[in-house]
Amino acid sequence: MPGPLGTAIHAPPLQALIMRADLDRAVERAAIEDPSSPVAPLRILAERLLEELGLKDDPARSFGAGSLYAATLLQSAMLAVVARHAEEDHPGLFGEALAAAADTLKVDPAAILEGLGGRFVLGALPADVDGRVAGLLLLESERSNPALSFLAPLLAEDEGLADDVGALRAAVEAWLEEQPPVEALGASLPELLRAPAAAGEHLDAQIAWVLEAWAPVLPEGLRTMLLRAQDLLAEELRMRDWDGPVEAPVLRFGEGYAGGDHEYDGFSADRDWMPNVILIAKQTYVWLDQLSRKYEREITRIDQIPDEELDLLAERGFTGLWLIGLWERSWASGEIKRRCGNPEAVASAYSLYDYVIAEGLGGEEAYRTLRERAWQRGLRLAADMVPNHFGVDSAWVVHHPERFLSLPHSPYPNYRFEGPDLCLDERVGVYLEEGYWHKSDAAVCFKRVDHHTGDVRYIYHGNDGTQMPWNDTAQLDYMSADVREAVIQTILDVARRFPIIRFDAAMTLARRHIQRLWFPPPGSGGAIPSRSEYAVAADDFAAAMPKEFWREVVDRVAAEVPDTLLLAEAFWLMEGYFVRTLGMHRVYNSAFMHMLRDEDNANYRLTIKNVLEHSPAILERFVNFMNNPDEETAAEQFGTFDKYFGIATLLVTLPGLPMFGHGQVEGFREKYGMEYRKAYWDEQPDEGLVGHHERVIFPLLRQRYTFSGVQHFALYDFVHGDGWVDENVFAVSNRSPDGSVRGVAIYNNAHEGTTGHFKTSVAFNAGSVDEPRLEQRSLGDALGLRADEGLWYAFRCLQDGKWYLRSGRELCEWGLNAQLSGYGSLVYLDWHERIDDADGCWTKLAAWLQGGGCDDLDAALEELLDPTERGEAEEVDPDESIDQDAIETIVMMKAPGPSDDEAE
Repeated sequence: MPGPLGTAIHAPPLQALIMRADLDRAVERAAIEDPSSPVAPLRILAERLLEELGLKDDPARSFGAGSLYAATLLQSAMLAVVARHAEEDHPGLFGEALAAAADTLKVDPAAILEGLGGRFVLGALPADVDGRVAGLLLLESERSNPALSFLAPLLAEDEGLADDVGALRAAVEAWLEEQPPVEALGASLPELLRAPAAAGEHLDAQIAWVLEAWAPVLPEGLRTMLLRAQDLLAEELRMRDWDGPVEAPVLRFGEGYAGGDHEYDGFSADRDWMPNVILIAKQTYVWLDQLSRKYEREITRIDQIPDEELDLLAERGFTGLWLIGLWERSWASGEIKRRCGNPEAVASAYSLYDYVIAEGLGGEEAYRTLRERAWQRGLRLAADMVPNHFGVDSAWVVHHPERFLSLPHSPYPNYRFEGPDLCLDERVGVYLEEGYWHKSDAAVCFKRVDHHTGDVRYIYHGNDGTQMPWNDTAQLDYMSADVREAVIQTILDVARRFPIIRFDAAMTLARRHIQRLWFPPPGSGGAIPSRSEYAVAADDFAAAMPKEFWREVVDRVAAEVPDTLLLAEAFWLMEGYFVRTLGMHRVYNSAFMHMLRDEDNANYRLTIKNVLEHSPAILERFVNFMNNPDEETAAEQFGTFDKYFGIATLLVTLPGLPMFGHGQVEGFREKYGMEYRKAYWDEQPDEGLVGHHERVIFPLLRQRYTFSGVQHFALYDFVHGDGWVDENVFAVSNRSPDGSVRGVAIYNNAHEGTTGHFKTSVAFNAGSVDEPRLEQRSLGDALGLRADEGLWYAFRCLQDGKWYLRSGRELCEWGLNAQLSGYGSLVYLDWHERIDDADGCWTKLAAWLQGGGCDDLDAALEELLDPTERGEAEEVDPDESIDQDAIETIVMMKAPGPSDDEAE
């Protein structure tokens, strides 16, 4: 049985601070409102103390409930050390300490302790000798701790007692220093009580040190509370300094997916059309406005989109049309945007009222008309599904408030919900926190009032923990099986209308992130303010959500609406997990945009290599893009010259799904907000840019089947003559699924030109994840080439339009040379064999061309064999026997494609 000190370790923090009667009553009310949260009353206390201490407007000295909670628990940890030593190692320790001190003091130690009274100690201690001596020691530790300086006014000693208290403390500590150490920790008691302050200037560092260094003496309950204190401190830090979006790091494997659940092979099989989808995004309202200007007539409904526009998309090679913002949007979201400065704004495309086609866009009938017209041209429509939240005034908020994550009280006492009602439904009132209107705060919740029943609840806004809460959204509660089923039914309904579904912010609904963000177990919180108070143990969370939500979605769609391509917007190093284990058909690959834009070429090549060595099938499931609605436009990020076209060439020649942004082909630079009703910049298409797409990009879209898969894909090291690998060069080859159609693409993502050759691929896993077997391919093997005597391969360079000849033996044994200007790219298409006749006709033509290209190989051969057609061309005797080895030596060192001058 623990003694009085051991029992005091668990004293509620509410009793741990000096409080006036009015503060006591406020705290008591908060404790009654939410008995599940030990921190809610401390939030009120923190507000009152800041006001009492005059620190409310002093950010440098401000503190919150997390700091108060951590301070009291730090003292509880110290008290655990004291209790262990005084009650187990050395019973009667403090009585002996006082007796020894009495011999050196002129004042009675008992009188000093009686005067001190324990009023300035953060913890509630027993009034016996042990408790008062413990308080004496703890008070000094707290007063000298820099992390507790914000509480200095509460820890100050009465001037009349200071000298006597100081003398008594010094005498007691001196005697304790001479005694045996605390057995479990191997140091004297005074030394241990000073140690946390030396571990760091901030409470989070001190708590972390205590959890590790004092683990042998911490009761399990106290350890859990200390972990929670860490979470609350992390929340306070995030509230002061919200993080921005995280750039994509190198994708790595081998240790599970970013610390997540068990991985296994659960790839979903593609339907025959899925591998060759090429998606183009259109912000629906903005596009209709631009079409109105282009065709000089009002186009406001989606069924009014001209046939000419659909024809143009299909002719260019696009097979999927993603219309952003089709669903009926939240009225409140639009009102918020208008009140905040844009009188023409519509609601955000990701703050939805319900999953019905917006009446303003023509409704369901207009959608059906567009779907039929698009399909006549081979275009499949794609729609967003926003699974983690709805608009604050949505049909679900009105009719099913129980589906959302909410509290019966405001999580922060300083929140005020006194602004306009943002719900048009007279049954319900919706109120944003005042800070939004004044741009002074980013509240984590809004207030919902049921005018009929009087029910009041505070519903959390959607939030991914990386930025401010999305103030026009309401977060669904994914701990609820009923909510998960309701969302799945909605997804199935969307799938019955749209063959391609893009899931917004899908990574937030992986189990580990649902728990991390909204139900963090002690020690893992801090992502979203106030949620650490509602911690859920890992076992309890697993019982409530035994399966990954996305795996359930994938399996249900496969069973009920099988001809649907599921595309996940997912980051946080979960890309591989989403397609390999959760079974999504495609997943965002933001590293493509970020790393190539920043010319972080070695790391992007490393990302591809890591995927190939782990599970190559992941590569063909990536969605690659040069911009998305959350980023600046492609023209702003990549320009409109060689770098743009080089990366666009990679976009359409790497495995996966290429996705083009709204206005990318036209070179538009305006970034369209999700609430835009129209484009605000008067931009005209860059005809030169569009024309170059016609020459070097759209032909690749129309031949997408050559590059979309991974079965024959190879990535090569581009090697300089002296043997070093140029990490700036991306050299790849691929073939159609049946192997008959070949393609090679090379791009130099650097300002400086380069020359080299490539022959051998990087390693890829030819086995399985569980039993890997790393192999490499030669260029000849990857392209399915033969090295027979007299066998030549003809291919066309997309950039200069010329045809080239290379011998099969040269390609198989040496590879290909390439000379690339800065940001230069080359694509070789239309590969086919040319076999020498008895006279070696193709060998002779190769000798005549000397590695160069021509407009028509058959015409060139005819000219070579007919002297009357040669004109002034170099004399070559067609009957003369030519050494093929000598010709190959001459030809193989010549890089096919435009020269530097031609490239410029």
